Amino acid sequence: MSDALKIFFRVSSWVVIPVIVALIAGKWLDAKFDTTPWIFLIATGFAFLISIYGIIKVIGTYIRSITPPKKGIEESSSQNDDSLTPRT
Repeated sequence: MSDALKIFFRVSSWVVIPVIVALIAGKWLDAKFDTTPWIFLIATGFAFLISIYGIIKVIGTYIRSITPPKKGIEESSSQNDDSLTPRT
């Protein structure tokens, strides 16, 4: 399976699974406690936040894996190390 499909399925699962769980749990809890539609709406809001977190996590991991490290940072840190040594 290509990397693009793997990323697509990972991101899609972060959207679909929390929403389906929120729909089922929210409807069931609303019916049990007779609070229609409040628990359903709160559960859907939490599912939305969980989905955003998961998407950011997956995309961030992918971006870090394809972005080469910056060489300028390594060079500047070695220059700073030299400046910390005492001069005689």
